[in-house]
Amino acid sequence: MFLENTVNPKEQFGWIEVICGSMFSGKTEELIRRLRRAKFAKQKVEIFKPAIDVRYDEDKVVSHDANEIRSTPVPSASNIPLLADGCDVVGIDEAQFFDDEIVSVCNALANKGVRVIVAGLDMDFKGNPFGPMPNLMATAEYVTKVHAVCTRTGNLAQYSFRKAKDEKLVLLGEVDEYEPLSRAAFYKAITKEKIKTMDVVDHTNLDPNNLKT
Repeated sequence: MFLENTVNPKEQFGWIEVICGSMFSGKTEELIRRLRRAKFAKQKVEIFKPAIDVRYDEDKVVSHDANEIRSTPVPSASNIPLLADGCDVVGIDEAQFFDDEIVSVCNALANKGVRVIVAGLDMDFKGNPFGPMPNLMATAEYVTKVHAVCTRTGNLAQYSFRKAKDEKLVLLGEVDEYEPLSRAAFYKAITKEKIKTMDVVDHTNLDPNNLKT
């Protein structure tokens, strides 16, 4: 949960909200919902996303359900404070793609009285914590973890399994490259991929004279 009004109105500090989960879990959808509520309340809102994310639109944050909101692409987290000057609410999408400075930027904004709403993948395609997300979640007042539906079991999914044969950490993609999986399905898929890459020695073709005893 998160609060839109602090208990003590004299306190001039803001806070950080983190929305995390796997791909296709509705992170951006929830981010857009909260930002639209703030705009409806006549608050000054600015939305930022990493400049590398151009999957749907260069200048908009767009969810998988085609909901969209105008945003400002930035090459690094250091660009955000100047562009967010005078804002009541700052939204940041795909935070996992930013450098570690995004953590100090979000905290600095919150310390100035800004409500900061951050959305991002909490784990990469290997199931490891993704970029600055763990530190953002640790310093945030409110963390919301959303889930997708596993494409193989129908259970809640928290992993983003990469179907594409590419080992790069950052690979922008959609349903052709990724699918959301539950813990059990992810473990089975990863195990299957490891078996495929194992070097199997065919002992039937070995020369017995070269075998060491």
